[in-house]
Amino acid sequence: MDNLILLGWREWLSLPELGLPLIAAKIDTGAKSSCLHTFQIDPFERDGQAWVRFGVHPVQNDNDIVVWREARVKDQREVSDSGGHKELRYVIETTAQIGDQTRVIEMTLTNRDSMRFRMLLGRTAMNGLCVVNPERSWCLGEVHQAELNQQKQVWRDEPAL
Repeated sequence: MDNLILLGWREWLSLPELGLPLIAAKIDTGAKSSCLHTFQIDPFERDGQAWVRFGVHPVQNDNDIVVWREARVKDQREVSDSGGHKELRYVIETTAQIGDQTRVIEMTLTNRDSMRFRMLLGRTAMNGLCVVNPERSWCLGEVHQAELNQQKQVWRDEPAL
């Protein structure tokens, strides 16, 4: 247990393969799978494999920042949200940087416009790596506004897909 990463109920994470070096995530031990807020999910085929192109608003409370990403589809699964509503979602695999550890995680894609956090980190992604203290926040470090503003400018300058 000494090697486990301590997480609070919300943390700054990174999804490097998706070009999202800063994303505020709700740490959700009640959710089996991790989830990323996406919109305009468009399936397509590349080299005989299923892929999706999707938009992301990577910054909470800022829908003016839009980045477009692509990922290979691993699966489609029916997922129940916290209200018990079932939805068929695309599942992708991507790397997540959690503290000083990087691991490949599965992530479902869905519209989370009505939710506060753009990402949920579910228990499958944390298994064997993390322990959660629900009384804490930002155990991995806080992101200062200047750093966030710098990243927002990078995203604004990014060419669209």
